[in-house]
Amino acid sequence: MPPLSEQLRLADFDYELPTDLIAQTPAPVRDRSRLLVLDRRTGDVRHLVFSDMSGLLRPGDVLVLNDTRVFPCRVLGRKPGGGRAELFLLEEMGLNRWRALVRGVDPGKRVSVAAGIDAEVVGADEEGVRTVLFHGVADIRALLSEIGRVPLPPYIKREADASDRDRYQTVYAVREGAVAAPTAGLHFTGELLAALREKGVETVMVTLHVGPGTFQPVRSENIAGHRMHAERYEVPAVSADAVNRARNEGRRIIAVGTTGVRTLETAAAEDGTILPGEGESSLFIHPGYRFRAVDGMVTNFHLPKSTLLMLVAAFAGHGQTLSAYRLAVAERYRFYSYGDAMFIQ
Repeated sequence: MPPLSEQLRLADFDYELPTDLIAQTPAPVRDRSRLLVLDRRTGDVRHLVFSDMSGLLRPGDVLVLNDTRVFPCRVLGRKPGGGRAELFLLEEMGLNRWRALVRGVDPGKRVSVAAGIDAEVVGADEEGVRTVLFHGVADIRALLSEIGRVPLPPYIKREADASDRDRYQTVYAVREGAVAAPTAGLHFTGELLAALREKGVETVMVTLHVGPGTFQPVRSENIAGHRMHAERYEVPAVSADAVNRARNEGRRIIAVGTTGVRTLETAAAEDGTILPGEGESSLFIHPGYRFRAVDGMVTNFHLPKSTLLMLVAAFAGHGQTLSAYRLAVAERYRFYSYGDAMFIQ
């Protein structure tokens, strides 16, 4: 029999979702979003609220959080003739030189992004990503908090407002570099994290700077043919030590978000030992993958046919995952980045 990854096709990760269940705004209070709890061994499901995590996690559990911070990377520009342009900054390549997704500007052309400041498109790579050079400013990064906008995902059909600068960040975000939030972490409050620590849950930080590849569609009908975009990650030695100590003592490792899962699994040796360090992860986790580092995960509800849904299906089981999603639709959970959450254990 062929491997499971060769048996499952792209269509096997589709599901029907009414558009009115795609959350356009966050819950009024972070930890009052709904929480679907799935026991992957029995298939049992419970319906709770996110603050109930304090009763679901055990003393000694290690909760692994991704401390990346979204930067205001969406920059609007004006062409000399008055037309609009948009720059979606991806990665700084040097002073005032960035890799970017560009709309409305041809190579060799400039657009105005602020008084006296121009952006020039100077090149492109094989994937269509442009190189942009900023003129008239000492360091454009210092101005992004003023001229940049929060990069809300394309399925949120509104312009970002002032509240998104807070709500599209986790409360523990410190390391700037992501172009999309690690959204499972958006549900945690400082008070909830303090209560978990008081209970004896250990929290550790890793970093994975979420790139635009998180929204990249899978175009290969054979899912094993898909290739992930690389994203920068770091596992500090103190975090690796804490996870390894817990594993040796038989305590659970709970990753927050698919980014937390991918970071730990990328850094894991064959025996599950977490190796500290930094690098790039292009790990594609789909059914058939053998998990080495993670015992449980907190995650949001993901797009049909997405690599994120495939990761969840690899962890919880393909059939159980799709069944839980159908139940979430029937129970009218809110989906995607600003939506509700799952805890899979």
